[in-house]
Amino acid sequence: MKKDTGFDVAALGELLIDFTENGLSAQGNSLFEANPGGAPCNVLAMLKKLGHSCAFIGKAGDDILGRQLRQVAVEAGIDMTHLVMDQESRTTLAFVKTAPNGDREFSFFRNPGADMLLTQEEIPQEVVENCGIFHFGTLSMTHEGVRQATCQAIDWAKNGGALLSFDPNLRPPLWESLEEAKRQIGYGLGKCDILKIADNEIEFMTGETDFYKAAVMLREKYPNIRLLNVTAGSQGSYSYYKDHWVFVPALQLGGTIETTGAGDTFCACVLHYVLTHGLEGLTEENLREMLSFANAAAYLVTTKKGAIKSMPEQEEVEALL
Repeated sequence: MKKDTGFDVAALGELLIDFTENGLSAQGNSLFEANPGGAPCNVLAMLKKLGHSCAFIGKAGDDILGRQLRQVAVEAGIDMTHLVMDQESRTTLAFVKTAPNGDREFSFFRNPGADMLLTQEEIPQEVVENCGIFHFGTLSMTHEGVRQATCQAIDWAKNGGALLSFDPNLRPPLWESLEEAKRQIGYGLGKCDILKIADNEIEFMTGETDFYKAAVMLREKYPNIRLLNVTAGSQGSYSYYKDHWVFVPALQLGGTIETTGAGDTFCACVLHYVLTHGLEGLTEENLREMLSFANAAAYLVTTKKGAIKSMPEQEEVEALL
């Protein structure tokens, strides 16, 4: 389903530094490692590993960390022509505290951060209209200006015939209220063709802990969703497509350090499968194959720190399988 012109995937959203815990100093103070990240760019980094052309749309501060982010993304093979470098704002930072099981707690420095200052005028219409898949999340929907830019990009992508991919990526501290978060996630759900949603997010949106019942609720309310995938951490992942409902357990091989970037890696692998096989006539066997590959790639990311620089090669995933 690749287009003859344009990028396979264009993604809009945040580009930031994840400061992740990395041991203690000689004095016993916590050490943090500056890992380049941001969910949309993480997705593109894995897609590049899988051989797809990718473009990122967003804004970073024209500062030390913003320039580092741009360089890392360029080295990953992502087209960064449409990353706006802003001299008036600073690059968003996230400090990540990791629990023994690999789960994370975030503290954001983003009031404002450069990524939330992207304007509608800075969106490259021709890139959005001509991509095969347009991917977005909700960190670009937390504030009015960047929300308008995101909604405009969604409309352009839809009008251009792109498939829309959505990952809510709920981060409660970044919202004025959880009610507003629910409204904006609902907007994304009403626009997307492909949904990747985490276990806590689908419960947040439906109040239902049974993933199948929750998926049915979302599909009934948002019939535009053609492929719905639920990630459930160490439990595994689920895929809901037409009348098919498939579960594939996660790999339990040990060695997990932290889970940053795992969901983004999973999402990228799903988009890779759609780019390769299309979104029509998928069978339960197709869905299991898709989830198995995505689970394996996500597991490999959890054995390293950070995201963009932790993405596995396709050969590594296949060897693990």
